[in-house]
Amino acid sequence: MLTAIAAAFLGGLILNLMPCVFPVISLKALSLIRHHDRPAHARAEGLAFLLGVVVTMVALVGVLLLARAGGSSVGWGFQLQSPLVIALLILIMLGSALNLFGLFEVGLSVQRVGGMGSDRSGLTGSALTGALAIIVATPCSAPFMASAVGYALTQPPLVSLLIFISLALGFAAPFTLISFFPVLAKVLPAPGAWMSTLKHGLAFPMLGAVGWLIWVLERQAGSRALAAILACCLLLSFAAWLYGMAQKRRMMGKRHLALHIATAAFLLLLVPPLINLKTVSPDTAEAAPAAAAVAWTPQNVEAIKGQGKPILVNFTASWCITCQVNDRTSLSTQAVKAAMARTDTIYMVADSTKYNPDVEQALSDFGRGGLPLYVVYPADGGKPVVLPQVLTPNIVISALDHATETGKKS
Repeated sequence: MLTAIAAAFLGGLILNLMPCVFPVISLKALSLIRHHDRPAHARAEGLAFLLGVVVTMVALVGVLLLARAGGSSVGWGFQLQSPLVIALLILIMLGSALNLFGLFEVGLSVQRVGGMGSDRSGLTGSALTGALAIIVATPCSAPFMASAVGYALTQPPLVSLLIFISLALGFAAPFTLISFFPVLAKVLPAPGAWMSTLKHGLAFPMLGAVGWLIWVLERQAGSRALAAILACCLLLSFAAWLYGMAQKRRMMGKRHLALHIATAAFLLLLVPPLINLKTVSPDTAEAAPAAAAVAWTPQNVEAIKGQGKPILVNFTASWCITCQVNDRTSLSTQAVKAAMARTDTIYMVADSTKYNPDVEQALSDFGRGGLPLYVVYPADGGKPVVLPQVLTPNIVISALDHATETGKKS
C-alpha cells in the first residue's frame, strides 16, 4: 500500500508534464504572475488550487468506486467516455479562452470591470482551475501512475481513496510549492500592460484544447454530435459577447437588464443540444474498426491465441493523448508494420472511446486502472506480456520477435 501511495504521488508529479494538462497550465501561470508581487495572496491561491484538485479527485473517486460497487467495470478517465461530459468540457474551455481574451470578466464588481480580479474571485478561480486541471488530466496516464491506479481499484474503498488523494497531492504539489516561494517574484518584471498581452496569448492553449475535445467528440459520437457542439460553441460565444457588453454598460451607469436577459436566453438554448447528446450514436462508418486490425473481443483472443501467431492488442481511446502519440510514433511506423508482417502478428484494437465493459474488465485483469495498455500474446499461447505505456518502435519490434521465437521453440 505504501509503495502504491508513493508511486501515485510520483505519477501525479509527472502528470504535470503530460500534454493533457498543458492548456490548464496557462491558467495556473496567469494566476502566479497576477499576484507575484503579493506573496500572501499567492500562497492563498496555491492552497486554493490544492483544495480544488483534492476535492475534485475525491468526488471523481467516489463516483468511480460507487460505479464499480454497482457492477460496472470503469477505470481512470471514465468520465471522458460520456459525450455530454466532453461537450461540457469543450464549453468550459471555450468560455475560459473568451474570458482570457477579455470578451467578458468573471467575479468583478462594477468598478473593477477590465481589471485583473478581486481577491475573493481569485481564490475561487484558483480552486476551479484545480478542479478543471484534474478533470482534463485523466486522459493521461503518467509513468508510475498506472500500476498505482490499478492497485487502488482492487483495494477496499479507504485504501483506494488514500492512493488517489496521494495522486492529487503529487499533481498539485509543484504549483502549490512555487506559490510559497516569493523569491520567484524577483525574476518577474513589474506589473504593466505586458500582463494583458500575456493573458490574451494564454487563451490560445485553451482554444487548442477545445479543438482536441471537439475531435474526440466527433470520433466518439459522430457527425451529428459535431454539428451540435459547433452550434453550442457559437451560442456560447454570442452569449459571452452580450454579457461583456452588459458589464460595460453597467460600469457606465447605463441600462443593461435587456442584455442580461438576452444572455440568459442564449445560454438556455444550449440545453436541448446538450441533452440530445445522451441519445446520439456514432455514425456506422466511424464505428467500424480499422481495416488493418482485427476486432478485439475476449472471445476472439481466446479463439486465436496459441495457434502459432503472436497477438498484439492495443487498448486505446480517442481521448487518450498518450495512446494517440504512441500510435503515430510507434505502432503506425513502417518499421513496426514490417515487423508485424514478418512475424505474422495479429493486430487487435480494443477501443474504449465509449464505455466498453469488456475493455474495462480486461484493464482490471491486467492490473491497470486506465489507458494506454499494450499486450503481446506469444505465438505458443504462453503468458501475455504487458509493454510500457510509452512506446518506441524498438520496444514493439523486440516484443514481437520474442513472442515469435517463443512459439518456434515450443
